[in-house]
Amino acid sequence: MDQGRGNGAVEEAGPGGTRSIERAIALLLLVGRAGTAGARLSDIVATSSLPKPTARRVLLALVRSGLLDQDPTTRRYHIGPEAYVLGVLASERFGIHALARDGLARLARESGDSAFLSVPRDDFAVCLHREEGPFPIRTHVLQAGDRHPLGIGAGSLALLAALPDAEVEAVLARNAGLLAADFPGCAPDFLLTLVGETRARGYAVNPGLVVAGSWGIGVAVPGPDGRPAGALSIAAIESRLTEDRRRALAPLLQREAERLSAALAGAQSGAPKPARGLARARS
Repeated sequence: MDQGRGNGAVEEAGPGGTRSIERAIALLLLVGRAGTAGARLSDIVATSSLPKPTARRVLLALVRSGLLDQDPTTRRYHIGPEAYVLGVLASERFGIHALARDGLARLARESGDSAFLSVPRDDFAVCLHREEGPFPIRTHVLQAGDRHPLGIGAGSLALLAALPDAEVEAVLARNAGLLAADFPGCAPDFLLTLVGETRARGYAVNPGLVVAGSWGIGVAVPGPDGRPAGALSIAAIESRLTEDRRRALAPLLQREAERLSAALAGAQSGAPKPARGLARARS
């Protein structure tokens, strides 16, 4: 029997497999509509009309898949990182992804190497797009959909360095355990040093910290609110990113970042705006 799709309730009719999928989708949507406050199990049960054990079982399956998160303190459910990745990958038709594609193509063509667009998500950077250049030897360390703690990788480091000092320190503190487990060579103090170097230099450099021999440079893209909306980066094998070549490629990245920043401002206002200069550091 239809329990009312319009209010978020779950439709019970249909074969078992289809019904399970419908239940999962309905609960995912219920949690998403709860916004940043998250959703309590009791509210989900009341709105969905599902038995509490069934709702809990479906929610836990969604948590295991990464589509939902459960706050360990409040026990409320929130949209998870994999749901975000799916959303940003689906954003190809609009938003920063669409606005960046021409610039990424120019970067890949002019550099000969791989160009990337990454966006911030909480304490992480998510790669939205990879554009291949014509040089036959490529680094495959970063692919669309990959998610790294802020500071890990050139674009991710550029995003971190564009944040105010207090936020940088808070992000690194929250990610300390993950960094120790997955990136032992990138402790918070070391990343703080890289943040300072990035701000002084005007662009981020990843000297093979994620995968040996795979180097990258990146710059942040300011959004209309002044906060980093994304980052553009170029990655190549180490021999192609010597210091002289990094200095030659950095202006290309900065040019495209300014163009993208202006396009984002124009898209928000409905009219083109001149590009603003990229701020190196904000305290």
